[in-house]
Amino acid sequence: MAWLEIVRTGPMTTLQDHGRPGYASIGVSESGAADRVAHDCANRLVGNYPDAATLEVTLGGLAVRADGAVSVAVSGARMPITVNSEPCSAYTMLHLHTGDLLELAYASEGLRSYLSVRGGFDVPAVMGSRSTDTLSWIGPDRVAEGDRLPVGKEAGEWPADEFVPPPATPEDPVVMRARPGPRDDWFTTASLAALFRETWRVSPDTNRIGARLEGPGPLHRSITDELPSEAMVAGALQVPPNGSPILFLTDHPVTGGYPVIAVVAEADLSVAAQLRPGHSVRFHREVSSSISM
Repeated sequence: MAWLEIVRTGPMTTLQDHGRPGYASIGVSESGAADRVAHDCANRLVGNYPDAATLEVTLGGLAVRADGAVSVAVSGARMPITVNSEPCSAYTMLHLHTGDLLELAYASEGLRSYLSVRGGFDVPAVMGSRSTDTLSWIGPDRVAEGDRLPVGKEAGEWPADEFVPPPATPEDPVVMRARPGPRDDWFTTASLAALFRETWRVSPDTNRIGARLEGPGPLHRSITDELPSEAMVAGALQVPPNGSPILFLTDHPVTGGYPVIAVVAEADLSVAAQLRPGHSVRFHREVSSSISM
């Protein structure tokens, strides 16, 4: 059996796969990789099934040592990568042998990177998933120094290519599509217009649960009644009493009591997962005038 030993974790490293959908009725969010596109790409590079568990590394700083011959790949945020202090490339397959030290420096662009190993990480599944939910802390424990993560068998055919072109650097401001609703009618016409007209900035208050956005001013409500708790989804733009919207990400609560003014397109959530504090955001209004949750 081969494994990877955690030498250094960086600010936060967790195990992630495609999450545990279908449990919202009992208060458990889907969770899973925040940037599903980068997660799947890392798995594809080593010939894994898409749902194989990877390491999600926030801001870099991870170091792992191989025990046994393993093939790995790194995708997502841009950062220097070395094997035994020799520079290597992301978005390509790397072959490690016993004792080899793979190090991810701190990210220069983006927020989250993904380390895959051919076969996936063979840790116990909780409710059908190896993802760590950082809101409820369901799933594997947060990765810690000294952990030995065994390599599993969730691999298929070897990929045809050992390299894929990395995605383009996100623009600043990045533009994400969003549809108004389901509670856009709880806000003034001017505030709804401002959501799509103004440029917003990601605050330091950001994690896998959500990202608080700062703008030129608060969004004002036209209805001030108390809203009964409603179901929440990843991409929901919930507006608390201070008027600063919160973009819910993969570990979002399953219900919330503040109105949701709009919902970001699911296809843009991988982009949202890579936004660092200080990055600018604009929302493009989709044609549909309302959305139900």
